[in-house]
Amino acid sequence: MKTIQAYRFALDLTPIQERDVLAHAGAARVAHNWALARVKAVMDQRAAERSYGIPEDRLTPAGSWSLPALRKAWNAAKRDVAPWWPEVSKEAFNTGLDALARALTNWADSRGGKRAGRLVGFPRFKSRHRTTPSVRFTTGAIRVEPDRKHVVLPRLGRLKVHESTRKLARRVEAGTARIMSATVRRDGGRWHVAFTVEVERAVRRPTRPDSVVGVDVGIRHLAVLSTGELVPNPRHLDAARSRLRTLGRTLSRRQGPDRRTGRRPSNRWQRASARLGRAHARVARLRRDGLHKLTTRLTREHGTVVAEDLNVAGMLANRRLARHITDAGFAELRRQLAYKTGWNGGRLLVADRWYPSSKTCSGCGAVKTKLALSEREYHCAACGLVIDRDHNAARNLAALAAEYETAGSGPVAARGADQKTRVRGQVAVKREPGTAPAGQTGTVPPQGGTTDHVLTRAH
Repeated sequence: MKTIQAYRFALDLTPIQERDVLAHAGAARVAHNWALARVKAVMDQRAAERSYGIPEDRLTPAGSWSLPALRKAWNAAKRDVAPWWPEVSKEAFNTGLDALARALTNWADSRGGKRAGRLVGFPRFKSRHRTTPSVRFTTGAIRVEPDRKHVVLPRLGRLKVHESTRKLARRVEAGTARIMSATVRRDGGRWHVAFTVEVERAVRRPTRPDSVVGVDVGIRHLAVLSTGELVPNPRHLDAARSRLRTLGRTLSRRQGPDRRTGRRPSNRWQRASARLGRAHARVARLRRDGLHKLTTRLTREHGTVVAEDLNVAGMLANRRLARHITDAGFAELRRQLAYKTGWNGGRLLVADRWYPSSKTCSGCGAVKTKLALSEREYHCAACGLVIDRDHNAARNLAALAAEYETAGSGPVAARGADQKTRVRGQVAVKREPGTAPAGQTGTVPPQGGTTDHVLTRAH
């Protein structure tokens, strides 16, 4: 089974190497801004000509926004725009042009209705002070050294890695991995290199292939499993708030940059800003580590994982819970479950967004019309069941797996789900792209799309 995954390592750069990487990142920014200015000039010219009443067939040619077209235009003008272009790798300019081509395509697709989700704005010029330095290499000498403490990148040469690269080196030496690209990026005050690798993964099976687990995420507990296990929420951001507040106050007392007057930040402000950035990066790393450990354990042990399709963006509108929701990382938990179930031979079932998992009794199936958020225990008036609210929801999610099997063998009644909670409702379950269908292991091609099954339940 071939998959595309990334291996990310921290770098220990010398001052000279850091200047070289910054030069490459600056070259990418220059190419991006030059191409964006060129595209905007053509669009403004065409808009002005339309205002003069010039017919469409006589307007200035629009040109192409594709990466080959932008690269061809850049190669023709780079000697005048950037006379220093031989000092950096060609991949630096390609990084900026590729980012612009993707941004323009996303903007056009969003305007034309071809892209789902929120509207994508028009690309902006990249600032030297506010843009995260990054450069991507796709050609040239890209390899991991045999000592597993160094990597080699085009024009940058041999760079020392802060941690061992044995996980990637073993696969490359065994011939089960092929490095496709490498991206150097500064994140949280540290430089990292991320290798995009095509990996030949062995077909795996979960420890308990027939096991089904429902996962109900929340704030009080990060996850409540249908087995009754409560996964505590570490609340990394809340634990670090005191230090973040102190560092933020220290930063506010330093002389920072002023765009109106052109004032440059002081050295003390830059050091304080770096300390604050490192503190935020530590919180993000702790959160990511905890989510990886949880999702890896679930997907390696259980054959079927059932989760909810939460409207995280809508939940963030609650100003009292927004910080806690973002600290928990609901979306990242769902994303990791999606690809790790495919890696481990399992499957991920996603309950419809409007499925009343918390309002439904896991014992008799009765559905409450309303359930306040403050009610942490579920009391069923029909059968007298008293159970923790989140545990009840997780049990209902796990029960959907059996109904998914039934719906998969019969006709589909309808698509979607009703937003209102009814006594007799419909429950929608969909299988994530790239996960195996019922009764099978492995992965399926993502282009196959999701398979929606709407199940009718009598409550």
